[in-house]
Amino acid sequence: MVTPPCNGHRAHRIPTRRASRTTGGHVETTLRRTRWWFPLIALLVAVGAAIGLGAAPADATSTPAPTDPSQTYQFQGIVRSDPQTPLAGVVITATGDGFEGTATTGADGRWSIAVPGPGAYTVTIDEATIPSGLQVNPEHVSREFTIGTTNSQGVLFQIGEPGSFDGAGSGGDDGEGTSSGSGSGSSSGESSSSRFSWSQLGQRLFTGLNFGLLLALGAIGITLIFGTTGVNNFAHGEMLTFGALVFYMLTTALHLPVWLSVLGVLVASAAFGWLHDAAIFRPLRRRRVGLVQVLIVTIGLSIALRYFFQFLFGGGSETLAVDNSAVISFGTFNVRVSNIVSMVVSVIILLAVAFFLTRTRIGKATRAVSDNSGLAAASGINVDRVIRIVWVLAGTLTGLSGVLYAYFVGASVRWDMGFIILLLLFASVTLGGLGSAFGALVGAVIIGLATELSTLWLPTDLRFAVALVILILVLLLRPQGVLGRKERIG
Repeated sequence: MVTPPCNGHRAHRIPTRRASRTTGGHVETTLRRTRWWFPLIALLVAVGAAIGLGAAPADATSTPAPTDPSQTYQFQGIVRSDPQTPLAGVVITATGDGFEGTATTGADGRWSIAVPGPGAYTVTIDEATIPSGLQVNPEHVSREFTIGTTNSQGVLFQIGEPGSFDGAGSGGDDGEGTSSGSGSGSSSGESSSSRFSWSQLGQRLFTGLNFGLLLALGAIGITLIFGTTGVNNFAHGEMLTFGALVFYMLTTALHLPVWLSVLGVLVASAAFGWLHDAAIFRPLRRRRVGLVQVLIVTIGLSIALRYFFQFLFGGGSETLAVDNSAVISFGTFNVRVSNIVSMVVSVIILLAVAFFLTRTRIGKATRAVSDNSGLAAASGINVDRVIRIVWVLAGTLTGLSGVLYAYFVGASVRWDMGFIILLLLFASVTLGGLGSAFGALVGAVIIGLATELSTLWLPTDLRFAVALVILILVLLLRPQGVLGRKERIG
């Protein structure tokens, strides 16, 4: 039996792990040294080396950055024909406040123009450089944008056969989006309230459902962590960013196939979630640190990771491989096959999570710990092991969500893309009910639909504000959420 140090004197020991063994009716307790820092340091070195290896050649495919450090704002996009074929040699011009910049699309149809700073600009496509047999939507030839809320503005040009835009609005394929996290084909500088149409409604419903499903993958991770530990993890957005950046490194820098890159993201994100718990949150639990202090730790971790990503990848947008998947017409609107695949993958993963939580022993143990961790421990459940599995699962789901979200916003990744939608994730969790995984799914779908449908009547810049208004109303009218349970206080 180990005798604890006397009161008033603290023994300085090497970190140990306590093990118990029952012999002869009494319990023998021994202390074993835990050398967890060796695999931890090895993992950190491996991850750092992989990130450095991937980030080194990234400049060849990065969005061109301005030569002047003060010029941190840019317009960018992909010019494609109606069959989604990239168009090379198309000239784009941006003018405003005495500035004029020109860019020519490359073989992949991509272009970008750096501008001096925030303000109003006019972006024009040179119709003379469009290949014969194609026409630009007359409403898209010259468009006005106000840039300033984000440093990168995506611009969509609709191109099709002559006469295909007669009487058509600005709706269309939803594949472009902005790198600031819109996920929709609408330009964030203009309002769509004056051009409502049923075709736009169908397009927005599909886009909103797709957005809601990928939000659900990240929101379930938040609610599982909160349910088992009581921690609101404000660094959860960086898990999403981590998954997207790892996917960018594997596909663009290391040129691995997409399917192999996705598997790599799942493994790396699972390790990232494990590292969160092993290096930070488990030691905090053992020291019985209060939830408020842990909350502050998550905020600091979020800031540290976010600017670490910026240090490695820069403050601009990194582009992924061009999405050349076919387009399927559903009546009055078009849907890209890749978006359908994204929705199918999300649904399959969510069904697998539901099966895990309801049909497996570990899943039932997770629900038991979420309901009452003390009672679960008394019944023989290893609470620490369950929490570790939850962190790994949350990291995996959120990393996959980051990959899907990167393509949702136009095949681009940013160092702060997870932080941009963090409040949407929390709005989804709060709307569905804190601690309820199924509630997070319902809340995420509602938030996704509300965010996209609001662009039919409101300026696109306000789409995230709608989700936050819903969050405030839920807290005022039904604090426990849609599927949450009322709790007695006091």
